[in-house]
Amino acid sequence: MTKHINLHKNYTSNRGNYQLKLPLNIEYMIPNNDSVRLLSQFVEEMDLTDLYSTYSRLRENQATPRQMLKIVFYSYMNRRYSSREMENSCKRDVNFMYLLEGSPVPDHSTFARFRSLHLAPCSEIIMAEMTNFFYEIGEILGDSIFIDGTKIEACANKYTFVWKKAVSKNLQKLLSELADLVAECEELYGIKLIYENKVKIKHVKKLCKQLYSLKQKENIQFVHGCGKRKTPIQRSIEKLEEYLGKLAEIKQGMRFRRYLSKGKRNVLAESMLLAMAHNIKKLHNKIQADRTGTHLFSLKKSA
Repeated sequence: MTKHINLHKNYTSNRGNYQLKLPLNIEYMIPNNDSVRLLSQFVEEMDLTDLYSTYSRLRENQATPRQMLKIVFYSYMNRRYSSREMENSCKRDVNFMYLLEGSPVPDHSTFARFRSLHLAPCSEIIMAEMTNFFYEIGEILGDSIFIDGTKIEACANKYTFVWKKAVSKNLQKLLSELADLVAECEELYGIKLIYENKVKIKHVKKLCKQLYSLKQKENIQFVHGCGKRKTPIQRSIEKLEEYLGKLAEIKQGMRFRRYLSKGKRNVLAESMLLAMAHNIKKLHNKIQADRTGTHLFSLKKSA
């Protein structure tokens, strides 16, 4: 059977006779009890003076900061965290079109800049205003302060979690072994490094560089494989490079390299966005279940 499909960039040539019909007002397509209506009303009541102050000027014919905040909130409520997902949702999802109010669809870089440059500096203020709102409507007591015990990892993998105490213990053990190895290399090859009581990564790299220079000067060839005997300088260099790799792994675990590469402020704003979106979604579920007289987060008494 022959398939009549034209492989062109313009796919309209393949369409049938069906004409898509949409109402002139897409608001009628959104249920009256949809969470997007609650979110829109919620953000409209907020004082966003601090958010607007992060802009040097506002351009015409583009989404306003209030509309951008609505879209970001609603994206997080629906677990769409990527800026590209936000852009695609604004093009395809009726609820996102409702929040845009006819404004042009922002691209993914605009959403990324909004989160990092505009929302991050005032995320704590917006979070505080939301907390006050929940307190005023009786959704939280305001008597106690609780510290969230969520573990935020440098690498987003539940199997890579390590305790700080274990990492610190391994680091001290590794530095002790490394100091002995450096002292052994200094005595064996007549190299003197200038360092205080603690050997650092820069000292190990400097020692490796000097050993490589010595290897080139004496024309020593490195060998690999079974039945081939390694020279002492090759063993020393390989052992030093092995320690450097271990130190890099520990440093990544302790300093949260991937975590901090995004910036502390942006990470804090990200966690607050998740919390605020979760609270709005939970409030919506409570309203629909007729449980508005109870608190958002009921207190649990310890045994």
